[in-house]
Amino acid sequence: MTQTIGIIMNGVTGRMGTNQHLLRSIMAIRNQGGVQLAPGKVLFPEPILVGRNEAKLRDLAARVGLEKWSTDLDACLADPQYRIYFDAGMTNLRPGNVREAIAAGKHIYTEKPTATSTEEALELAQLAKAAGVKTGVVQDKLFLPGLLKLKRLIDGGFFGRILSVRGEFGYWVFEGDWQAAQRPSWNYRAEDGGGIILDMVCHWRYVLSNLLGDIKSVSCTGATHIPERWDENGKPYTATADDAAYATFELENGVMAQINSSWCVRVNRDELVEFQIDGTEGSAVAGLHCCKIQHRGNTPKPVWNPDEKVDNNFAAGWQEIPDNAIFDNGFKTQWEMFLRHVAVDEPYKFDLLEGAKGVQLAELALQSWHERRWVDVPELAI
Repeated sequence: MTQTIGIIMNGVTGRMGTNQHLLRSIMAIRNQGGVQLAPGKVLFPEPILVGRNEAKLRDLAARVGLEKWSTDLDACLADPQYRIYFDAGMTNLRPGNVREAIAAGKHIYTEKPTATSTEEALELAQLAKAAGVKTGVVQDKLFLPGLLKLKRLIDGGFFGRILSVRGEFGYWVFEGDWQAAQRPSWNYRAEDGGGIILDMVCHWRYVLSNLLGDIKSVSCTGATHIPERWDENGKPYTATADDAAYATFELENGVMAQINSSWCVRVNRDELVEFQIDGTEGSAVAGLHCCKIQHRGNTPKPVWNPDEKVDNNFAAGWQEIPDNAIFDNGFKTQWEMFLRHVAVDEPYKFDLLEGAKGVQLAELALQSWHERRWVDVPELAI
């Protein structure tokens, strides 16, 4: 038996919305025949593409073989055949759209950050709870093969007592003058909800909390390294949002985490994001796909001597962890989890409250930067 479920997909003409959420998630689920709920029972997604640009919507729908698209969000929210509202639009427009969808009785699945302030993000979670709708927030990095391998090591006790985490994320985003930028211009305008702290610290919150423990306090310094950029029409504009962040997080269990995030760094690492965890018994470095380890027993013994050239190939002393599993696209995996949550009430913890916690940490990181001090992270609840 096949059961269909209608999904309003708002803001999917952007790069992330098109590639990860539409092509590699919803269309991939449709191409595999749907999501299996039970033996002989399948859930099949029926999306409608929604946005402000009619030409982009029409072209995207034709490209993927869908017939339904609309520029009238209100009409879609009023249509009972659509049970889920998904948002991948601009951050500053998201709270209003999600609020309307909750009022229309839709289940909510949304990109993060869910809002630009903790107060508004928490309000969305409270409204959803009062309305009795189910909610989900994209936490994609937890489902990366590299981090799944890292979690396997943590759960297996590989590290012994974990001491610290070092993270490096980022790449060079071209300014847009002589080379087209890889990210939309609104990312660099604070008034439009841009900024790397609001964007990426939300990620680091759920990565650290789900892998290692709750965050006790944060110290962060941001920067706008590139003060002028060029938009999609080739016009120069002032970058009013931060494009780099240098943050330290103290966890409740004493683990220290340092994570640099930058759109102004040229990559000299194996992957665009890497995390190194060091423990008393061993260390590991995980990226998007790969994870390498070094156990206590085969750790080299470097001796500091600046007068001699180092001839030890440190990288050769690390061993790569095998896949040992088939890893599906992380966005698709989380979509399937949320669809089962809506259809058959399977447990799902990445809700709007979790999204609000990410916004809270980003807001506290911004506060830390502006006040130049450590800031404690209070418990957030509804």
